[in-house]
Amino acid sequence: MPLHMTKIAFGATSFEDVRAWFAGDEPEKRTSTRYLPKRHEEMVGGSLYWVFQHAIIARSPILRFEQNDTGRWDIVLENTLIRVEPRAKRAHQGWRYLEDKNAPHDLAAGDEGGDTLPGKLVRELGRLGLA
Repeated sequence: MPLHMTKIAFGATSFEDVRAWFAGDEPEKRTSTRYLPKRHEEMVGGSLYWVFQHAIIARSPILRFEQNDTGRWDIVLENTLIRVEPRAKRAHQGWRYLEDKNAPHDLAAGDEGGDTLPGKLVRELGRLGLA
């Protein structure tokens, strides 16, 4: 099973901001990180799960890692944004590993509509056994 990672959708003010970043017809998108993850080989074929307002909201498949001209590492993603069942996730800097068994499931077709619940509400619903 592939290993995944989580990353904050830094600078996004809404889910539409995240979705807009994936607009366009180029096959790949890139986001950078200072250090190459030690387990990067396990992550190719996994996904980068986007965290927005303290909740995991979507994922993008990881294609590969490449060092860029500045010495940073690009996380090369498929130009795809797949909505997932929202799950509370504390804010963090950089990225964090996410085991496949702990990754949220993709939303079913047709469940794409609606606003993303704030992470605080997702956490409280989970605590009550309602999420």
